[in-house]
Amino acid sequence: MTSEELDDIIKFENVQIRQGDFLLIRTGHMARYLRKGDWEDFAGYTPAPGLGLDTAIWLHEKRVAGVASDTWGVEVIPNEVEEIMQPWHHVVIPNMGLTVGEIFYLEELADHCRKDKRFAFMFVAQPLPFEGAVGSPVNPIAIK
Repeated sequence: MTSEELDDIIKFENVQIRQGDFLLIRTGHMARYLRKGDWEDFAGYTPAPGLGLDTAIWLHEKRVAGVASDTWGVEVIPNEVEEIMQPWHHVVIPNMGLTVGEIFYLEELADHCRKDKRFAFMFVAQPLPFEGAVGSPVNPIAIK
């Protein structure tokens, strides 16, 4: 997914991206594997939808605080730079401090948003307080 595609989606859904927002991106990838009933190649280097490198600039310009997706790595696979594994991560996490959420189940939320045609809500995902950790499981909640 490119920054141009993100702009098209935002326009189509009639939402605004504001400073400090947390962007949830549903690709349908997890739902596909749930239907399939086979998770063998969900995580790894099999092709997967996700954000391309150019979205790093877009996210920075919009001053987005975080991004989560229903894919295992948020970024597009195969990677756009062959020499680096997950190059998008190498840019957005250490250089921007972007919070990244992976493997979010977004189907029920997407259905709810589609029904009431509201795609903006308060998003809460408090990490567990592990000292010295760089990641944590969360129990995300969307409040509409």
